[in-house]
Amino acid sequence: MSKSLYMSDQLYLVLENGKIFEGRSFGAKGEVTGEIVFTTGMTGYLETLTDQSYHGQIVVQTFPLIGNYGLIPADFESDSVGASAYIVKHWCQEPSNFRSEGDLDTFLKTVNIVGLHGIDTRALTKTIRESGVMNGKITCNPHSVDGKELAAYTIKNAVKNVTVSRTALFKSQGGKHKVALIDFGYKYNIKRELLKRQCDVWVFPAHSSVKDILSVSPDGIILSNGPGDPADNPEIIHMLTNLRKTNIPTFGICLGHQLLALVNGFDRFKLKYGHRGANQPAKDMLTGKVYITSQNHGYAVSSDSIDPGIARERYVNVNDGTCEGLDYLNFPAFSVQFHPEACAGPLDTSFLFDRFTGMMEENNYAAQ
Repeated sequence: MSKSLYMSDQLYLVLENGKIFEGRSFGAKGEVTGEIVFTTGMTGYLETLTDQSYHGQIVVQTFPLIGNYGLIPADFESDSVGASAYIVKHWCQEPSNFRSEGDLDTFLKTVNIVGLHGIDTRALTKTIRESGVMNGKITCNPHSVDGKELAAYTIKNAVKNVTVSRTALFKSQGGKHKVALIDFGYKYNIKRELLKRQCDVWVFPAHSSVKDILSVSPDGIILSNGPGDPADNPEIIHMLTNLRKTNIPTFGICLGHQLLALVNGFDRFKLKYGHRGANQPAKDMLTGKVYITSQNHGYAVSSDSIDPGIARERYVNVNDGTCEGLDYLNFPAFSVQFHPEACAGPLDTSFLFDRFTGMMEENNYAAQ
């Protein structure tokens, strides 16, 4: 590795609890405030960076070497970077991969995302695990940080900031089903999985009306992943409450899972440090089978708030017992907290897209 890597500018991460971590700059120059979260994925840094669920957050990679297979735009999960800034132990200056079209440092400079490397990411992760998620600021002058202002930082208008601005149609080969994908910050692989199953996909902005969504006569509805606290979206919750009355088969993923729970009167709570990584075990309570899943969320549906007359808790996190999925009993819908589209991550639960298409086929047959 060249000397230039170690001669880069000094930079600091200041946490709201007063701890300071010293490192070096890479990517774009600047100062950034955000919620500090960590992800344990050993691969998938490109999917992590372009996952809009990280909006407003400073992402810490626990795996020590990042960037070794370069920049591969075909693997992006959106057209822009979701994270506010990026922290790694080491970044690879000379990636080796036949698919690579560049390096991580150049990419972060191009998209104006601040990077910090060389800090003790193990110590930082332990701090978050022990104390919980907290705010932090990346700065070249740690003594200028106002602790009160840092602690008061909140992520605002998260879904509004990441959703598409207009409706778009993506045609499949076959066009067997029409799916309305409501975008709260959706990952492109959700769309890819639907297209593979002969679904024409209409992507709708998060604040679309029920009338707009029904105008395409969808066979099914997907509620996508996205950033922030689900309770910060009262207008969307109101829209989904009315959309639910149509009895169109619905599949909620991550934030979509949480929003559907709120629509049905259930509650949510903030996890101490969230589930972010590609090795989260989720148990199917019907079969007893455990799936390894990819996850990225800071909130969870409260199991105690679930009305057994409305929904059945289908999946549970093996590590902490939190709700990982619901089967609804009063209308054709189910939802999961994890990412069945998975990239990057395990493909254990991709069958849920088959379950969704089967639900659409059953509903269409019943309507004939």
